[in-house]
Amino acid sequence: MSHRPRKRFGQHFLHDPGVIGRIITAIDPQPGERVVEIGPGRGAITVPLLRALGELDVVELDRDVIPLLEQSCAGLGRLRVHSADALAFDFAALAEPDQPLRLVGNLPYNISTPLLFHLLAQQTPIHDMHFMLQKEVVTRMAATPGGRDYGRLTVMLAARCQVDHLFDIGPGAFTPPPRVRSAFVRLTPWPQTPFPEADPALFAQVVSQAFSMRRKTLRNSLRPLLDADTIAATDCDPSARAETLAPDDFARLAVALGRKVQPSGD
Repeated sequence: MSHRPRKRFGQHFLHDPGVIGRIITAIDPQPGERVVEIGPGRGAITVPLLRALGELDVVELDRDVIPLLEQSCAGLGRLRVHSADALAFDFAALAEPDQPLRLVGNLPYNISTPLLFHLLAQQTPIHDMHFMLQKEVVTRMAATPGGRDYGRLTVMLAARCQVDHLFDIGPGAFTPPPRVRSAFVRLTPWPQTPFPEADPALFAQVVSQAFSMRRKTLRNSLRPLLDADTIAATDCDPSARAETLAPDDFARLAVALGRKVQPSGD
C-alpha cells in the first residue's frame, strides 16, 4: 500500500532515520503520557512514538493515508485516529484530568501560524509542543528584539510560551523535498501568564497596531490608541520602533490602553 503526497494538504513526508531519531530524543516520550500527533502522514514519527508510549492519539486530515498509517502501526500499541482538520479540532476532548497534553507534529507550512494560535487559545492544559515548521517561521518565533525577524508572531508567542529552536532539518529529509529548510521547535506554555496585569485582547491590539506600520515610530503607529505622553509614561520611547520593544514593554502599553478604555473611578 502506498500514498502519494498531496499538494493541497501541503504534505511532505519525513523519511530520514537520523532526523527521526533526533526528533524522538528531543520529545523523550514516556509511557503514561497523553501525546497527540498532528498530521502523522505515513507514520515516520508515529511508529516510534507508539512503541515508546503504548498508546497514541493522532489527528489526520487526509483520509486516504489513514489505512497505511494503521497498517504501519499494527501490533505496536493502541492508536486512536481522529480524522479531522486540526484547525477545527477540539483538543480539549482528548485531555484527561491532571494530565496535560503533549503535542507533536510535522505541520503543513500553509497553516502553521494559525494552528499555533488555535492551540495556544485552547483552554486545555498543554505541557509542551514539538513541531517541525518552516525554518523562517521558527526564526521569527524565537527572534530577539531589534532584528528584522522580530515581529508580531514573536511577541504574541512570548506572552503564551517559551520558544526553543532545537535544530534545523534539510529538504532531503522529506518526500517530496520542500523548497525551504525546516526546523524543529519546542513550545512550553507558561504555567502562569507573564503579564497578568495586561488584558489579552488589548495586548493583541497594541501588538498588531504597532507592527502594522513597523517602520514608523510608536508615536505614529500607536496614534489611534495612545498619545506620545502616555507612551512615555510606560517607560517606552515614543520615537522608538516596534521591533525594538521587548514583550513586557507591549504589556505595559496594553495596561495604559486599558486605563484609557476603562478609566479608574467608574
